[in-house]
Amino acid sequence: MSASEAMSTATEDASLLRENVRAAFADLSPAAEVRRLMETGQGWSPQTWRRLCRELGLAGLAVPEEYGGSGFGEVELGIVFEEAGRVLLCAPLLATAGLAIPLLLAVGDVAAADRYLPGLCDGSLVATVVTADDAGRSVTEGRGVTAVPGGGGWRLSGSAGFVVDGAHADVVFVPTLMGRSLTLFAVEAAAAGLEVIPLITLDQTRKQAHLRFDAVPAVRLETTDAESALSRALDVGRAMLSGEQAGGADRCLELTVEYAKSRIQFGRPIGSFQAIKQKTADMLIKVESARSAAGAAARAAAGPDGEGEDLAVVAAVAQAYCSEAYVAVAEETIQLHGGIGFTWEHDAHLYFKRAWAGAEMLGKPAEHLERLAAHLTTTL
Repeated sequence: MSASEAMSTATEDASLLRENVRAAFADLSPAAEVRRLMETGQGWSPQTWRRLCRELGLAGLAVPEEYGGSGFGEVELGIVFEEAGRVLLCAPLLATAGLAIPLLLAVGDVAAADRYLPGLCDGSLVATVVTADDAGRSVTEGRGVTAVPGGGGWRLSGSAGFVVDGAHADVVFVPTLMGRSLTLFAVEAAAAGLEVIPLITLDQTRKQAHLRFDAVPAVRLETTDAESALSRALDVGRAMLSGEQAGGADRCLELTVEYAKSRIQFGRPIGSFQAIKQKTADMLIKVESARSAAGAAARAAAGPDGEGEDLAVVAAVAQAYCSEAYVAVAEETIQLHGGIGFTWEHDAHLYFKRAWAGAEMLGKPAEHLERLAAHLTTTL
């Protein structure tokens, strides 16, 4: 097969995946279901999540087949995240497929992979990763959780904040600083001494929690470089979150164009006015640029250079841009819908809240730009 034929086949496969996922989300995650789930304490349906995992293989898309996955990569996973962002999917997709699974794969602990990956792939287990302390600082900067030997193993104490799906995850992966060394641990949800406090957050479509550890028993993940493994997982998570943001911005643009075509003012659709045309054109530029940035980050994660500086740089660029683009497009969506866009009944405000919350999740745009500036300082 020639290179052009291989590229054509890959494009067709990606289009087929997108069509199947979009159809499944349209059936399982309509706007009414999103609103129903966001009012529940858990925020997502375990039955729906298992169905998505077992019938479509969403969680295990980038997991090797030996662990129950599909054996694809982050490019395909990025398509899923983009489609999930379009419908504001209420599911532990980011926590499990965007953070926990990439961490397990990066760690290289065979025993942990055998124990957790099959369940994560088929939806019978849900996992998440602690990424910040209770003040919102990165776990690599703060000292949210500490670990000491005890009880024939390890005990964790401290607290962590803003843990995605932390209140209903079966397993929580916790980075800790032991001296100057980063160490990774797995904590079962039923472990003694673990207190879970659900948080009231801006985005009700994605639940977060505050976790307190009081001498909680934990299992250490064996790895030669915990810091690199965590960095890899966070960068993959940023790449996937960027795809979700691009998908959400794309849907906002669609909603706006549909409204501009149907809203009649002064005897003509408002979409025919030059001011509206200019604003929607600006939105389109932001959406397409966001999709390009997110796609580049997914390819960096999947490619042979998907580790180290290349992925870190591309993921930082994608998150910095996609976060701001999604917020800008969501804001414009509300403005161009006029009064109806501000109402609880319209979906525009749900995308607006998801956009703002996502921009804070794995680092603010300014923080990503600081990382890029530091990288340029060391390489120039």
